[in-house]
Amino acid sequence: MLRVLVTGGCGFIGSNLVRHLLAHYANVSVVNLDLLTYAGNMASLRDIWEDPRHQFIRGDITDRDLVRRIFAEGIDTVFHLAAETHVDRSIFDATPFVRTNVLGTQVLLDAAREFGVRRFLHVSTDEVYGSLGPTGAFTETTPLAPNSPYAASKAAADLLVRSYVHTFDLPAIITRCSNNYGPYQFPEKFIPLSITHLLEDRPVPLYGDGLQVRDWLHVQDHCAALVRIWEFGKPGEVYNIGGRCEKTNLEVAQFLCRELGKPTSLIRFVADRPGHDRRYAMDISKLERELGWRPTIPFEEGLRQTIRWYQEHQDWVHQVRSGEYQRFYDWQYRDRLATGRSAAAPVETPSA
Repeated sequence: MLRVLVTGGCGFIGSNLVRHLLAHYANVSVVNLDLLTYAGNMASLRDIWEDPRHQFIRGDITDRDLVRRIFAEGIDTVFHLAAETHVDRSIFDATPFVRTNVLGTQVLLDAAREFGVRRFLHVSTDEVYGSLGPTGAFTETTPLAPNSPYAASKAAADLLVRSYVHTFDLPAIITRCSNNYGPYQFPEKFIPLSITHLLEDRPVPLYGDGLQVRDWLHVQDHCAALVRIWEFGKPGEVYNIGGRCEKTNLEVAQFLCRELGKPTSLIRFVADRPGHDRRYAMDISKLERELGWRPTIPFEEGLRQTIRWYQEHQDWVHQVRSGEYQRFYDWQYRDRLATGRSAAAPVETPSA
C-alpha cells in the first residue's frame, strides 16, 4: 500500500484530489494534512470520512516536528497543495501567504529530503508568470513575473523546490495550473460566488470592465493531470496544466445568467483591484506531447455540472457562509470518541 501525503486536502482542489486518489487507486492510502483555516472544509470529504484508507491530520505545514513525525511513518509521494490562495486577501495582508506558501514549502522539502520520498509534486499557479498581452501563452520557460503578493509567495515556493532539485537531487516536480472550477470551491471565488448570488437574485460583482481573460480548467481534469504527472512525469521538470479555454470574466458571468434564467442586469461592475492581471493563457503542449494528457470536460458542460452541484448542495453553501462548516471537524471527532470508532479517525495535534 502506497502512503501518499496530500497537504491542503480539505481545500477545493485538495478534497477533489483525495477523492480521486481513493476512487482510482486501490493500492493507495491518503494522509490528509490540513490546518482547517477558513478555506479548509472537512464537510467536503463527508462521503469518504469512513474510508479506512483516508487518515486526516489537523496541523500546520510550518510545524516542523509534526511534519517530521508524519514522514517518519513512511510517505511515498507528496502532493503539496496547502497554500493561501486568495489574491484579494494577499493584498490586505501578505504575512500568512509568505508563512504558509514559502516557509511551509521549505519545511515539507526538508522532510521529503530527510526521509527519502519517491515523488514530490508541488502544485503552483499560472499567476507566477504575471500577465499576458492579447496574444501568446505561458510556456514552462516563461520567466516568472508575479504581480500580487499571493503570486510572489507561490513563485518563491517554486524557486525553493527548484533549488532542492538541483542542490539535493530531490525528485520534485512543479505543476502550474490555470483557473480551476467545479464542486466544493469556496464561495468567495468568482464562479461559485456568481452562481450562489444569481440563485438568490443578488448582484454579481465584476472587477473593472470584466474583460480580464482566464484559461478555465475543470478540477477533475486537473486531478487527472496531477496523477498522470505523478506516474509518468520527470523529476526536475515543470508542467503547465490548462483547459485550452480562454474566456473573459464577463463572458462567464453572462453564460451563468443565461443558464440560470437571470437577467444580465444583475452583473455589476465594481472598482478594479490593485495590480489586476489582464490575461492568462497556458501552453499545455508539453504535457500533451510527453505524457499524453489533455482536458476532457468542455467548459460549457463542466459549468452546467457545476451549477447543478451548487443547486443541489445549498446546505454546503449555507454551512460555509454561516461558518458552521468550521465546526464539522469537532462534531466528527467528538462522535468518534463517544462511539469508540477508530477507522480513519482524525489525529489531534498541538499547534506549532
